[in-house]
Amino acid sequence: MCGIVGYVGHRQALDVVLGGLHRLEYRGYDSAGVAVLDGAGALRVQRKAGRLANLEAQLDADGRQSFAGTAGMGHTRWATHGPPVDRNSHPHRDAAETVAVVHNGIIENFAELRAELEADGVELTSDTDTETAAHLIARVYATGDTAGDLEASVRTVCRRLEGAFTLVVTHADVPDKVVAARRSSPLVVGVGEGEHFVASDVAAFIEHTREAVELGQDQVVVITREGYEVTDFMGEPAQGKPFTVDWDLSAAEKGGHEYFMLKEIEEQPDALANTLRGHFHNGRITLDEQRLADQDLRDIDKVFVVACGSAYHSGLVAKYAIEHWCRLPVEVELASEFRYRDPVLDRDTLVVAVSQSGETMDTLEAVRHAREQKARVLAVCNTNGAQIPRESDAVLYTHAGPEIGVASTKAFLAQIAANYLVGLALAQARGTKYPDEVAREFADLASTPAAVQKTLATAAQVRALGREIADSKAVLFLGRHVGYPVALEGALKLKELAYMHAEGFAAGELKHGPIALIEQDLPVVVVMPSPKGRAVLHSKLVSNISEIQARGARTIVIAEEGDDAVRPYADSLIEIPATSTLLQPLVATVPLQILAAEIARSRGYDIDKPRNLAKSVTVE
Repeated sequence: MCGIVGYVGHRQALDVVLGGLHRLEYRGYDSAGVAVLDGAGALRVQRKAGRLANLEAQLDADGRQSFAGTAGMGHTRWATHGPPVDRNSHPHRDAAETVAVVHNGIIENFAELRAELEADGVELTSDTDTETAAHLIARVYATGDTAGDLEASVRTVCRRLEGAFTLVVTHADVPDKVVAARRSSPLVVGVGEGEHFVASDVAAFIEHTREAVELGQDQVVVITREGYEVTDFMGEPAQGKPFTVDWDLSAAEKGGHEYFMLKEIEEQPDALANTLRGHFHNGRITLDEQRLADQDLRDIDKVFVVACGSAYHSGLVAKYAIEHWCRLPVEVELASEFRYRDPVLDRDTLVVAVSQSGETMDTLEAVRHAREQKARVLAVCNTNGAQIPRESDAVLYTHAGPEIGVASTKAFLAQIAANYLVGLALAQARGTKYPDEVAREFADLASTPAAVQKTLATAAQVRALGREIADSKAVLFLGRHVGYPVALEGALKLKELAYMHAEGFAAGELKHGPIALIEQDLPVVVVMPSPKGRAVLHSKLVSNISEIQARGARTIVIAEEGDDAVRPYADSLIEIPATSTLLQPLVATVPLQILAAEIARSRGYDIDKPRNLAKSVTVE
């Protein structure tokens, strides 16, 4: 996701905008840019690839006094279309350089719009979807019924756009206003004294005001020094939802949360939605960068998933889906072991490399080894333009947005969803799923953000439980089928955050040794399969819980709502929404994240920065 801030008021806009961008840099730091209206018909723009510091250095070199003006906007980018270079940085302008646009989200029909503009002789200078909006707005503003009316021009263009987006627009002709629009992407208005703001997050303007207005779906807002006005995309008057921010500037960067990780856990419904958005078009699954033909995918006879840490667990989940949907054998490998055991690879092998950063050295070396063996490589990554995607034959970006907390949460769920999309793309190409079946599976997947949102309602119960068991010396996690990788991920989170001994087991293995670990009051977390989807596994896991309880352990059971059969065996029961079997990890993982974070907090540890760990591991 990208960071956006717009301002009209009595202060110097550049100072306000840069201050807001600093508090929004967590939303994207591939590039940054600003636009300032000087009030005399000039639109001053500067943008720079890389961190915000690069932009500020360039502004200093240019002379900040040349950016004087009391209306402007800024942007920090998390790249989606095109690599993070200067020409792709926002704001984007029209050919006459009178309109400037910043954008958050994805314009799904931008290729069609770009072709239309190019047919009209417009020369686009970037790889982005955003630039098309700038040229369209300029064209509509100059001609027809909306000529000279910026807000009407924005509304007209918004009606043509498909996808999710926030747009903020300025025009040199109207230096006293900023126009913004939203569809399925966040946008709030800040209400001050003689000044108004728009932003993707209230953190951008919390230094100046706590009074805010949340905009609804398909709404446009015009801000001036004197006030703001909201309409829908058709121009009819509309109302935003006023609210008062109840936290102060010191918490702004974390959105009011004590830790980034807690914020990122709550962002998971949006992260999932962003990962899925734009990948089902005209009845087909599509990838972001596809350099493999359908025939290449039809020729695949074996799949390897290579990854590290949480990404490895996402691959274990993917194995169940890909084998079920595609009838292909799937091996999941720790990337650090992959090339050292001389795996059997050839041209008909697909290696799926999963990495949040796209720079994980173990995974990168596994990719290079696979390519040396002539295997095809598909990357699942959260970072546009990173090394692993660049060296792969195809890419699926998770679009989860920047993840600051070192222990992965939203990136992990996004990886699971992305891996499922890879599985469906394979099934589609190979014909192991009919088009209506692919559409149905995608529709089920698209319902999971709402299920995760509902699961977050268990947070208070789970946190209370975390405080109760925080002094335990160890915790065990059990699961079967897709619940087994969830158990492994739950144990990893507890190790990372709370520095506790934690182990995840396939529940059927309990009687083959691990049951010796069971002792009085030992917390054992059990991930139950649905009684409807996997009835046999459900009954067997109930038996496992009974064995544990009989030996004095404390059973903490995560089960589907309405699973009454498990209640007698659960000392603590956490209920999650019902989903199909393969999709359960997307909801069952969430309480385990919350549990680990609360135990770590109760033990006095820094949740965002666990000892000895780094977010991106760039050494092998």
